[in-house]
Amino acid sequence: MRLSILAIGKMKKGPESELLERYLERCEKAGRQLGISVAKVAEWSESRAENTEHRKNEEAGLMLASLKPGTFLIVLDEHGKDLSSVDLAQFMEKCLNGSVPEMAFAIGGPDGHGKSLQDAASLVLRMGIMTWPHQLARVMLAEQLYRSITILSGHPYHRI
Repeated sequence: MRLSILAIGKMKKGPESELLERYLERCEKAGRQLGISVAKVAEWSESRAENTEHRKNEEAGLMLASLKPGTFLIVLDEHGKDLSSVDLAQFMEKCLNGSVPEMAFAIGGPDGHGKSLQDAASLVLRMGIMTWPHQLARVMLAEQLYRSITILSGHPYHRI
């Protein structure tokens, strides 16, 4: 199974970018034994459309067009479902055992996600009730993906 991150907003060079790459590399190495690989982050610039709905719809269209058939889409949204790290790992394991070819995690722009993307999502997930900038949301998501992989492989990174 392949894991991918879709994000609105360009990541600049700096400590957040370095930390993101570190966690994605850890995911790739630790995931091999489980049959999990990590795609690079796909990112798009924020829409410059004249109003919020048009911006969200344009951004949603870009993300949807990038999805391959059979992709399990997870949209990150502040109104989504709460999962613990163990719950996320178990959910990933179900997808892995169910022969899901790819899980894509979508991080929206400042205005959130368009309705078409939310409607296409198999799961709407949140990382707490706070709103995070896209740079930090990427790093936090990558860390949770790594944590999930280590939980599934029995590595002691996650202490229960």
